Amino acid sequence: MWGQDGGQDKSRVNGWRCRTEIKRDTRTQDKGHGFFRFDRGRTRSIYAQPPSTSFGPKACLKKVPQSQIMQVTDPSSQRLQWKTSPLTVLIIKKIMDVTVLPPFIEMATWLIQEKNLVIYVQANVLEDQDLLDHIGYDVIKGKLKTFKECDELSDKIDFIICLGGDGTLLYASSLFQEGSIPPVMAFNLGSLGFLTPFDFQEFKESIESLLQGQVAVTLRSRLKCLVLDSFESNTNGLHQERKLEATKEKDKKKADPNNMRFKCQVLNEAVIDRGPSPYLSNLDLYLDGRIVTTVQGDGLIISTPTGSTAYAAAAGATMLHPNVPAILVTPICPHTLSFRPIVVPAGVELKVVVPEDARHTAWVALDGKNRQELQKGWCVRITTSVFPVASVCRTDQVTDWFDSLVECMHWNTRQRQKDFKKRSLKSNTSTSSVTSSETE
Repeated sequence: MWGQDGGQDKSRVNGWRCRTEIKRDTRTQDKGHGFFRFDRGRTRSIYAQPPSTSFGPKACLKKVPQSQIMQVTDPSSQRLQWKTSPLTVLIIKKIMDVTVLPPFIEMATWLIQEKNLVIYVQANVLEDQDLLDHIGYDVIKGKLKTFKECDELSDKIDFIICLGGDGTLLYASSLFQEGSIPPVMAFNLGSLGFLTPFDFQEFKESIESLLQGQVAVTLRSRLKCLVLDSFESNTNGLHQERKLEATKEKDKKKADPNNMRFKCQVLNEAVIDRGPSPYLSNLDLYLDGRIVTTVQGDGLIISTPTGSTAYAAAAGATMLHPNVPAILVTPICPHTLSFRPIVVPAGVELKVVVPEDARHTAWVALDGKNRQELQKGWCVRITTSVFPVASVCRTDQVTDWFDSLVECMHWNTRQRQKDFKKRSLKSNTSTSSVTSSETE
């Protein structure tokens, strides 16, 4: 991470630490501590070097408070490091799919017998009759712990394993609403698998690397969404919240707004649409307290870079790498052809308001769930959460993303254009000889 002065900054996220150091002439990897050192001319970074803050002999950027500086981590430096050895793991299993049961039992047995880990599962897993009747269940029977969805898990779980599709990762994210999320390793046992890069056949080697802290991670930003039953256009609340977020953890506790009806942190997107109404959605969009535009169409998608390859991609948004600090604003079937998707900085606050003069109410869905009606005068306040999802990479942050684009979406996949086939000199000579013989 880089602060205002361009110096070294250590970031502690979710019980593990990412660290970047600059050396003059070398680039090495310290496997014992799980961090990289880079030279000035490194080529693996997604970001460019920090820009100069001086312009000519007399002009420079005005210094701002630390609370207004967004810290951006060099993705290639995001390596997992354990402070102490992990002891507990949460396994999120795809439900209503009997094909996931044998892999689940095999992995749970290995984690208990070989790694001596304590395993947590959803309560409904132990109510699955297919699991209870499985021949291998007796080995792990009585050794699995459960939890309630309202339980605070941040201090109980050291890391998470997902067995299924992308929905299992979204569900894992939804379980951690108030605090940091343990690192997530996702195995593809579902349909699409864009967010699940690991092959189950190699689960032992993959988990061994994770336990040793020798893996790269992608920090997938989330959105903090608040549904409010009234709206104020001033920005005082935003600035106050940013100041609080810059203080110590114990001082960051803040009472929810009195007009709040619901809150949620989402990994993909918040969708505000017209619901069952036959009328156009009429939504006012505010950015940092200032009105930007009025949305007239089927609705609006506010998404993270991770969500840019989900619903937003189907609505015409660009696809962003998850390390890009941004929020995507994508209209759904707008009534004006000039209303194109836009990308705004991750540090802004967006508000989507249902105006009093709208013909009908609107509806909001958060990561495809928690769908509820927005009455006239209500609004949804959206900011970037300070608690990202640390998704473990199979290879690295860049390779995994492009592999998913090609394998899952067949991105830019087509037959290669053929080159022009030129006649060889030998072929031309033979043709000329035949022609001469026929003439004679």
